[in-house]
Amino acid sequence: MGSLDTSASLESKRIKVISIAVIVVIVFLVALLATRPPVTSNTVNDPLVGKPAPLIRGTAVVYTPNPPSFKKTAVNLLALRGRFVVVNFFASWCTACQQDQSHLVRFAHQNDTLGGTQLIGVVFSDTLGNVRHFMSSTSVTWPVLLDQGGHLALDYGVRAPPETFVIDPNGIVVAHIDGPVTASMLEGIVAKAKAELEI
Repeated sequence: MGSLDTSASLESKRIKVISIAVIVVIVFLVALLATRPPVTSNTVNDPLVGKPAPLIRGTAVVYTPNPPSFKKTAVNLLALRGRFVVVNFFASWCTACQQDQSHLVRFAHQNDTLGGTQLIGVVFSDTLGNVRHFMSSTSVTWPVLLDQGGHLALDYGVRAPPETFVIDPNGIVVAHIDGPVTASMLEGIVAKAKAELEI
């Protein structure tokens, strides 16, 4: 009888220890999730921020909705000095990029004035055919470049789309957003950078 009592007591202690261990792990995970930045979008403290933006130069594709057509245009980041530039690395297969587009379209329309912020899309690991379909279906009307060989992604340190960079009129990177963006987020970043330039 004594051995049964001892076994029951040991089993009870073992269950208590396991329960406490599980509770500790759950508390740790909750604390970790509560204190980490949101995974949806994150302004990154990137080594590029505060430095001159790597050069973007090449032939881009631009979509015109009325009538639907594609044309080629030259893009040179140096020629855009004096304006804010938003560079968005994206891919048609990227779900977060698909969600991004309505916000980028809204931001582009809000800034579609002479001397306003210029958007540039850079294709990350995708084909021109897929990208053209993506541009026409999401109303992307800003210049989009294919990143042949992934050199631009390498220069900007891009690992996976979407990643977005805001460049000021002096060609300096003022923000790097890792993940989806919103029009209001971009407006806020540009407004803050403008205010700092005026100080």
